[in-house]
Amino acid sequence: MASAYLTPAGYLPRVVDAQMDRLLRTAPAVIVEGARACGKTWTGRRFATSEVRFDELDTTRLRLEIEPASFLAGTTPRLLDEWHLAGGLWNAMRHACDDRALNGQFILTGSVQPTLVRADHSGAGRVARLRMRPMSLFESGDSTGAISLGGLLDGAPCAADAPAPVTTGAGRATGAGVGRVAELVCRGGLPGLIGLDPLDARDRMHDYLRDIARIDLATNEPATQDSTKMLALMTSLARNEATAASASTLIADTANAGGPADRDTVGRYINRLVEAFVVEPLPAWSTHLRSRATLRIKPKRFFVDPSMAAAAIRATPEGLLEDPTTFGLLFESLAMRDLRVYTQTFGAEVRYYKDSANHEVDAIMTRGHRDWAAAEIKLGGPVLIEKGIAALRKLRANVDTERAGEPRRLMVITAGGRAFETTDGIAVVPITHLRP
Repeated sequence: MASAYLTPAGYLPRVVDAQMDRLLRTAPAVIVEGARACGKTWTGRRFATSEVRFDELDTTRLRLEIEPASFLAGTTPRLLDEWHLAGGLWNAMRHACDDRALNGQFILTGSVQPTLVRADHSGAGRVARLRMRPMSLFESGDSTGAISLGGLLDGAPCAADAPAPVTTGAGRATGAGVGRVAELVCRGGLPGLIGLDPLDARDRMHDYLRDIARIDLATNEPATQDSTKMLALMTSLARNEATAASASTLIADTANAGGPADRDTVGRYINRLVEAFVVEPLPAWSTHLRSRATLRIKPKRFFVDPSMAAAAIRATPEGLLEDPTTFGLLFESLAMRDLRVYTQTFGAEVRYYKDSANHEVDAIMTRGHRDWAAAEIKLGGPVLIEKGIAALRKLRANVDTERAGEPRRLMVITAGGRAFETTDGIAVVPITHLRP
């Protein structure tokens, strides 16, 4: 269904392309949601034959008030870019879907979840939603793609001698080690930064965060309007990346930087970051256990791209290599981004496991009832890999498999090294080998 008419020159294929194609065949409208600059507009243009960009129109307010449906005229699929800036468009689009009774009419892209008023219809039955994240290593060409995550979950072996590399995106896939992965953490996956030096990309990302705090998240609510508080909170969230840090922890951490001073304000600011797709909570996994331990339910928080956390704390590749604790947390953020991109293609959700005995496993991938897999995320090296393997074996022993089912796959995801499989079927896979 992709149209050559609006496809931008130099477009790098995205994992969500296949999902977009399917949704346009099965729904009247598709909303593409994700962080600013993650590639939504380019992907929307790849599938659109006409477009209107509401962030470029300065004289549309009166026209939107009088005749919002006039913006819907054009060949389809029609891209409505930054649609949340266009008051009155939502209901007009919904009515057009009803009147035309055809699929593939509109693609709506936006970086902030809009606040719909009571009179607005939910769009149920007419609108499909597609979540888009920054580019995974496979999409940017920094993973060989030699090992399929979906294949592993379906029982494919994880051999040391992986198949020939699959080149995609920018075609730069190599056998990267931890030094290169440190660079990839700082560079991140925003398409516009892929070709930059890691430090240049980090500086651009720092400006990106400042713009988000000053402009993108600006509201009429004084409680969420202070960019100094927002920047201080983002820096604290970066220092606490991949954790479930409490509001009191974040307040104490930002006290000397002008951060929010009470729980309610912290909650409001975090909600704004979630609404802008900058921070993505990772929910806890609820399952049946053999032991008397109880499960933790508080979500962890991750920036949607590791480069955001790296920029907030001014990390450098060299500094990360000298600070394995921080590097480990930011590598977990990178791996979580890629797992979310890959698992979305086969309808899986990613969660984490932690019980009252403080036994934790980084990622639980669920595809439905009695269909789950688990991954520990470790930088690499024999000691850390063995630690990850031990955590997975303990998880397998703790879960009541008669009720939850046997795990489809247990795996340790590393920053480098070789791929192999233990005698009891636990896969060890470098992130730079994975694809969906």
